[in-house]
Amino acid sequence: MSWETIYRNWASFDQLDEDLKGQLKELKENRLELEDAFYAPLEFGTAGMRGILGPGINRMNIYTVRQATEGLALFMDQQDPETKKRGVAIAYDSRHMSPDFAMEAARTLAYHNIPSYVFESLRPTPELSFAVRYLHCFAGIMITASHNPAKYNGYKVYGEDGGQMPPEDADRLTNFVRQVANPLAVPVLREDEVKHSGLISIVGEEIDSAYLKEVKKVTVDPELVAEMGKDLRLVYTPLHGTGRMLGERALKQAGFEKFVLVPEQAVADPEFSTVKSPNPEEPGAFEYAIQLGKQEAADVLIATDPDADRLGAAVRLPNGEYQVLTGNQIASLLVDYLLKAKEKAHDLPNNAVILKSIVSSELPAAIAASYEVQTVNVLTGFKFIAEKIQQYEEDHSQSFVFGFEESYGYLIKPFVRDKDAIQTLVLLAEVAAYYKHQGQTLYDGLESIFARFGYYQEKTTSVTLDGIEGAEKIKALMNKLREEAPTEFAGVKVIQTEDFQTQKKTRLVDGNVEEIPMTKSNVLKYYLADESWIAVRPSGTEPKIKFYVGVKGNDHADAEQKITALATSLAALTAE
Repeated sequence: MSWETIYRNWASFDQLDEDLKGQLKELKENRLELEDAFYAPLEFGTAGMRGILGPGINRMNIYTVRQATEGLALFMDQQDPETKKRGVAIAYDSRHMSPDFAMEAARTLAYHNIPSYVFESLRPTPELSFAVRYLHCFAGIMITASHNPAKYNGYKVYGEDGGQMPPEDADRLTNFVRQVANPLAVPVLREDEVKHSGLISIVGEEIDSAYLKEVKKVTVDPELVAEMGKDLRLVYTPLHGTGRMLGERALKQAGFEKFVLVPEQAVADPEFSTVKSPNPEEPGAFEYAIQLGKQEAADVLIATDPDADRLGAAVRLPNGEYQVLTGNQIASLLVDYLLKAKEKAHDLPNNAVILKSIVSSELPAAIAASYEVQTVNVLTGFKFIAEKIQQYEEDHSQSFVFGFEESYGYLIKPFVRDKDAIQTLVLLAEVAAYYKHQGQTLYDGLESIFARFGYYQEKTTSVTLDGIEGAEKIKALMNKLREEAPTEFAGVKVIQTEDFQTQKKTRLVDGNVEEIPMTKSNVLKYYLADESWIAVRPSGTEPKIKFYVGVKGNDHADAEQKITALATSLAALTAE
C-alpha cells in the first residue's frame, strides 16, 4: 500500500482523534512531511520504539501506541491464564502525551482482559522496573523518549525480571507487533467500561515507599553520611523530568540536608525550555546548575535525564569552575568508593563481581582488580547486565555489586534491573561526602585514582553515512575489517581481536582462538600493545557507525596524545 493511500485512510477515518485530525489538516499541503509520516511504520525493536509526535504510522500517537500494545497483548494471550492475570505495570515521564499514551496502553490491554497498574502521575524508569518485580507483573511499559528533544516520545517494554526484554523475547514480541497491520483498527476498552472492569488499577505511594525503602540500603557508610550530610553542598537538577519525584526524597532519607534544586528545572516541562537537549551527557545541560553551584559554593552538581535512568555530574575544580565528568569517570569514582567502603565494613563478598559493557572504560576493572573483585563484560544494552544478575541469583556463582555503561547508566542494588539514576544520586552524594570529610573534592578523588592506576581516557565518535550508499559503506567497512584484519592502529600493534559476530577471540602472537560466550552482535574490538583498545559498532536502526577508543597514559597529556592519534587513524577508515 502506498503512503498516499495510507494517508487518505487516516484523513477519512471518522473516529480519528480530533487533535491528530487538526494536525493532518495543517500538513495537507506539505507533501514531504506527509510522506515521512506515512511511508513506513515506526520501527519497533528490542528497545521498543521512539519517534516524533504526530499523525501517521511513522509517528508516536495513540494509534501506534495501541498497535504496539496490541502486539504485547497478543504475546500475553499465548501465556497460560494465571501468567496473563499477572498483568502489566505502566509508567510515564513528563513528555507531551505521556499520560494519554499510558492510559491508551492500559485500555488496549483491558480489551484482552489483561490487568494493568498505571502510575497516578509521572515516575522514573527505574521505579517502573522495580514495580514490575514488586507487583509480580508479567511485563512493564515505560512511556518515555529518554533524553531526546521535546518533539519525541517513546515506548519501552520490560520483562518479568524488571529488565528490558532480552533479544529472544523481544524478537517474539516484535513479530506480534508486526502482525497488527492497521493501527486505526486496534480495539480498546471504552472509557465507560473501564470504571466497571476492575482491570485498570491506579498505583503510586505504596510503590514509591517500597522503592525508597530499598534505596535506603544503597548507603554504605551511614555514619559518614550522618556526619557530613549536614555540610555537603550539592546542586541537583532533574532537567524538567521525573527525577524530582523520588530524588529529593531519597537524598533527604539518606541524610543529605544542604542540597538545592535548580528551581527553573525542578518543574516538569515537556518543552524542556531551559536546555537545548535534556541530556546529562552534554555540558550544556549543566548551564543553570553551574550558575547556582557558584552561588552556593557547591561541592558537586548532579543532573538526571527526563526519565531518571541516566545521571551526569560536574565537579568543582581548584579554581572554582566546574568540570563535567564522563560516564566512565563517574563509574570509576563510584567503584573505587563502593569497594573501599564495603571492604572497610566487611561487606564485600568473596565472589563479588562488577558488570560493564564491552565499550566501557577499563579503569573500573583495574580498580576492581585491586580489591580482588572480578569484572565481567557484556554486550551494549543494560538488559545484558540484567540477564547476568538473574543468572548469578539462580546459580549463586557471583555476587553483583555494581554495573554500568559508559553512556551514563549505573546500577548499585539489583532491586531494579535497569539503569537507576536515583540510586546513583544517593551513592554519588555519599562519595562526595567521603572526599569532603578529607578536605577534598570529587576532582581530587578522580586525580588520586589516575595517580594510582594510570591516566585512562576514552572517546566515542559517531559517524553518520546517510542513504543506501551510506548503509552499504558501513557494511563494506565492517567486511573489510574482518577480511583484512588490522595489525596496528597509529603505529601501535594489535595483540588481540574480538569479533562478537563470529563469537571468536583471536590472540595475534600465536593465533590462539577462543569462543566468546555472548549473544552474536555486529561489533569488533581490538586490544593494542600499549593497553589501548578500539571498538567498532554499527547502529542497528540508524545509518551510523560508532568508534570507541580507550587509552592508558603516563599522565593526562600522554593519554590525550594517544587518544588523538587513534581517533585520527580511525577517521581515515571512513574517509577511504
